[in-house]
Amino acid sequence: MAVRYYAVAPGVRLNVRSGPSTNYPVIRVLPEGARVAIFCQRPGETVTGPYGTSKIWDNISQGEYVSDAYVNTGSDGYVASRCL
Repeated sequence: MAVRYYAVAPGVRLNVRSGPSTNYPVIRVLPEGARVAIFCQRPGETVTGPYGTSKIWDNISQGEYVSDAYVNTGSDGYVASRCL
């Protein structure tokens, strides 16, 4: 399946975490205007952001997660397969 890239909310420097919750440490911060590839998605902590409230977390790289509430996927649901 082809990997799609999605825009992070405008004006946001997005924290990338090691797991699907704000309790996980920040690994790095994405710059404003970043686009991310979503490899899989999993449920986690509920977060409210520019694109609403979501419990979906997007896996953007091995061991790296961002809250879906900050990514413009055009959907309130899953747009990629569930992470194993």
